[in-house]
Amino acid sequence: MRTPEEIIIKPIVTEKTTNLIAENKYTFLVAPESNKIEIKNAIEKLFDVKVLKVNTLYDRGKLRRVGRYQGRQPDRKKAIVTLADGDKIQIFEALE
Repeated sequence: MRTPEEIIIKPIVTEKTTNLIAENKYTFLVAPESNKIEIKNAIEKLFDVKVLKVNTLYDRGKLRRVGRYQGRQPDRKKAIVTLADGDKIQIFEALE
């Protein structure tokens, strides 16, 4: 059994994700092997909020070159978490 700190790696803060905060949706980078139920339980335990819905997606790593050598950034998994009305996550408060 993984701890919530192992499941939720870090929040993702971009212009697009900050616009989603108005809809009460928060975006996190999560462990690739985690599922929606684990993500929901981890968010509820870490931030003491009620999660209504979890959407997950895989971001494929981009190709990068250095001279003649080509590589790929690692793949990552993101979760977009919808919270109940009235709930907020304190990390994102300064962004609103």
